[in-house]
Amino acid sequence: MTQLVQAAASGRAGTINERRVRLWPKRVPALSYAPAMLDTQVEADTIGAAWLGVARRILDEGTESAYDSAPILELERVTLGVARPASVDPIVTEFGDAERLAWMHANFTDHALVAALGDARSYASRLYDYAATGRDQVQWVIDRLRADPSSRSATITTFEPLSDTTYIPCVSLLDFWIRERQLQAIVYAHSIDFGAKGYGNLVELAYLMERVAEGVKVEVGRLDFVVKSAHIYEPDISLMRNALSALAA
Repeated sequence: MTQLVQAAASGRAGTINERRVRLWPKRVPALSYAPAMLDTQVEADTIGAAWLGVARRILDEGTESAYDSAPILELERVTLGVARPASVDPIVTEFGDAERLAWMHANFTDHALVAALGDARSYASRLYDYAATGRDQVQWVIDRLRADPSSRSATITTFEPLSDTTYIPCVSLLDFWIRERQLQAIVYAHSIDFGAKGYGNLVELAYLMERVAEGVKVEVGRLDFVVKSAHIYEPDISLMRNALSALAA
């Protein structure tokens, strides 16, 4: 540095690039990297296989915790990758509960308030009538991708911060894009119950992908589902163990 200052005073400082080279430290300090943020990754071909795959991981590796004072087994920071999501899935049909599937389907298709969630607005109302403004977010995604198939911002939310005070929707961010003539989706949830409801969430996400893919005339591609808290409530633990045992038999 002293030599550079002296050179500048004598008119021998050289170009700006030369100065940068001289000022750059001879040794670059070693970089440190934080651990991967997502602790658990589950890859599967279908949503049924993904559901049972993450359920098995929760049962084998989950830690005891509580959600709204109810005991759960929990895995934190989980990503499910589903290569071929479809709303009709043989594993879900065989092992899922028909009443729970019907309840979740109504949540995603019926605009009525959901009594079981403290009269919260349904996913359907949030997706197709956002904040009761008449805004159809799903059609907006279709229009955006039609207009620009290379868009990286066909992103919507179910969270309505001006009215969501007690109930916060589990699935809150849905991001769609087109890769190699296939519609892909990346979805975030703060928590998913993979005992009673997770397979229903996956079915409805696959249905949304099918609807958007049809609207933009492409095939359905990969679904990535990022879940902060993947858990099973204590009353459903034996149910899930039985389902996994039956599948393995």
